[in-house]
Amino acid sequence: MVQPEHIIQNKIRLALSANQCTVFRINVGKVRLPDGTLFQTGVPRGYPDLSGFRWSDGRAFFIEVKTQTGRPRQDQIQFHRMLTSHGIVHGIARSPEDAVKIVKEGLVGYGFN
Repeated sequence: MVQPEHIIQNKIRLALSANQCTVFRINVGKVRLPDGTLFQTGVPRGYPDLSGFRWSDGRAFFIEVKTQTGRPRQDQIQFHRMLTSHGIVHGIARSPEDAVKIVKEGLVGYGFN
């Protein structure tokens, strides 16, 4: 049985917190304004699900959470390319173990093709 993404995300948050990291879940949403237009709140499209920093050195990281079969969208791939160009720790985590590996080893682009 494939675990839903939100369950994997919660397990990742716990695992990273247990490994001396501060983790933030990123929320986004849309609100319909009185004139009928949509206003999108939050971060830019493609921004990863989780971000945070390691306590040991303050290094920032970004984690895109996916199920075992989930694939990154084009906007997520673009965000990945930007992070890669700056050498930022980030990757796709399909399990808590993936996330801890990305952060502990300082991997850049783990899980992206």
